[in-house]
Amino acid sequence: MPRRLGELEDAVMTRVWARNKPVTVREVLQELQQDRAIAYTTVMTVLDNLHRKGWVRRTQEGRAYRYEAVSTRAAYSAVLMNEAWSESDNPAAALVAFFSMMSPEQLPALRDALRVVGVAGVSLADGEPAAPPAAPEPGPAEPGAGTAGTDEGEAGPRAADPAAPGDGPSAPARGGAGTRR
Repeated sequence: MPRRLGELEDAVMTRVWARNKPVTVREVLQELQQDRAIAYTTVMTVLDNLHRKGWVRRTQEGRAYRYEAVSTRAAYSAVLMNEAWSESDNPAAALVAFFSMMSPEQLPALRDALRVVGVAGVSLADGEPAAPPAAPEPGPAEPGAGTAGTDEGEAGPRAADPAAPGDGPSAPARGGAGTRR
């Protein structure tokens, strides 16, 4: 399971995710300097660390590198939620507590997510029948070992972003360890 991003790593990744295209250290630096005093070499070190950890891929352009995210912000959020849920001593209670914190505006997103993954036997609050279970998607069982998927259910730094080029690490489309109980 990947570690949570540190405060500065998160600030840098937020800029990379927002651009949704390869960025240079200087581009990230200029955006970060609007909020804080920070050195070029600090941003360069953070992006290099993120590259080594598998969060970004880089391509050389002249003497500089361009960095792009390997997965999406949504995939990262899903990893954090799954990690918190799987570490609970009572996963059902953790889910109940999480759902009870949801705003009415967030509930349609939950309904849509359940529909997308085809959770069997789940009745939706608006009276619609639950979607039939989705057929398992082909792919490797271990993250980083094969074909690219989407970030709808599986997440992490190595989960493939369907909009990204296929030269980075990849993961299965859904169902990493501990996602279904």
